[in-house]
Amino acid sequence: MSPIIALLFLFSVLLLLYLYIRLNDAKLMKLPHEVASAFSPHRISARDALEAAAKSETVRLDSKTFLPPRTGRRYIVVGGAGFLGGWIVRHLLERGEHPKQIRVLDIRAPTRPDLTTGSAKDVDFRLVDISDREQVQVAFSAPWLLTPEGSPPAEIETTVFHTAANIRFYERDARLLRLSEKVNVEGTQNVLDAARATGVSVLVYTSSGSVSIRRARLWLWPWEKRPTFPVQTIDDDDSRLPRRHEEMFSNYAASKLRAERLVRAADQTPLPSGKGQLRTGCLRPGNGIYGTGGDIMCGAYLARQVNPSWIQDILQNFIYVENASLAHFCYEQRLIEMTRGSPNPDVGGQAFGIVDAGPPVTYGDVYTVLTTLTDGQTVFPRLSATAMLMLSHIFEGLHLLRSLTALSSNPFLCRLSRLVPAPTGDLINLQPSLFSLTMVHLIWDDSRARKSPEKGGLGYEPQWTTLSALCKLVEEHKKANGRFEVRSMAGGIGFGLGRAQHHGEWRR
Repeated sequence: MSPIIALLFLFSVLLLLYLYIRLNDAKLMKLPHEVASAFSPHRISARDALEAAAKSETVRLDSKTFLPPRTGRRYIVVGGAGFLGGWIVRHLLERGEHPKQIRVLDIRAPTRPDLTTGSAKDVDFRLVDISDREQVQVAFSAPWLLTPEGSPPAEIETTVFHTAANIRFYERDARLLRLSEKVNVEGTQNVLDAARATGVSVLVYTSSGSVSIRRARLWLWPWEKRPTFPVQTIDDDDSRLPRRHEEMFSNYAASKLRAERLVRAADQTPLPSGKGQLRTGCLRPGNGIYGTGGDIMCGAYLARQVNPSWIQDILQNFIYVENASLAHFCYEQRLIEMTRGSPNPDVGGQAFGIVDAGPPVTYGDVYTVLTTLTDGQTVFPRLSATAMLMLSHIFEGLHLLRSLTALSSNPFLCRLSRLVPAPTGDLINLQPSLFSLTMVHLIWDDSRARKSPEKGGLGYEPQWTTLSALCKLVEEHKKANGRFEVRSMAGGIGFGLGRAQHHGEWRR
């Protein structure tokens, strides 16, 4: 083959690749008019963001006005030094629960100021790896720091909020499933066993809305118009859940669904004392949870500042962390009522989806708010989705090669794994499963959770829309002078040009 023919061949291949990328991007990187019209016709403008921010500065929400009242119970918050768990601890204190009747189990000590100062300093923190059965049993069985006068210890009931998870959403190969299951499934079983053994009467588990997401095929033939499952409307109907592993978007979702089933099956388990039952329930936050305190979505955007993105036109629901915390308290209240013979429909052993108030938003809407309110410091350069998808397969190959050799029983292969370069920081996220999560329009229906208790709901009334919550997030970010609570997890749901974070944490 002559050099000229070789060059022409190479040029033709590159041209065809370029044309395919442009064609595929045109199908993936758009919000269909019929989808926007049906679910969220109004796009947030810079003016909307400024007006909402001005309103946010004058209208302050007090948690005491929307949280269910103090119960005087004991509380064990698994993952309570993390993001969502930390907010649950904070809300427990704000509504008047005694700090010495709150116990936090976590793999790392709390670092957030709101969890290390004031009354939070008196919370009983215990360093626990929930995948270790003995550690969990010891932590649950430990004596409490406070027993109210006139109350026999055995008569003070206990609630468990289990928020801990290993969020390895970037893996989809079933051979790596055990890496997610060690904490998410085995750890949850350990928590359930310890709860039953110590007479816990209420347990609320943080599942994930991602258990309902179906894996999408994004490599399209030229004649195809859209990916598989481009718009997914998600409700609490379990018959619509993916049934096979290859249908789920990642190992994380598969492990969370298994854990959820364990929790739901444990509902109405008789307690060892013979008095009462363990009542359980699960919540499925729609999309990732965001807010002040170390989220891996919007807060991470503010920390990184430069956030290359290809999902500006993707429409999804979000859930602010204080809304998510509120939902946990609503479910707890319903389960407590069940233990006291409430005539309302029994909601124990169920799973409820939860999202913010208001319509879903595009990631572009989120970017507009964050860019506007940070005076242009937080930016989102647009990249090609197809080009990044292509790159993601390379990183997945490297991650698989390194992980599978490291897990091998062959000592030689284990040593060989050290020679394989490991994607680090944000790059660990850049694998195909990320695209099944972020390149489809996800519309959550949480109307069942919002129903009144008399109608079989949780009475969940989210206090923040996504727009108002983003305004609060930016305001808190500015008050902290840009300091960001680093959550021990890779750089977040996205891909940024900023400081890398570590992955492998099991806290929400």
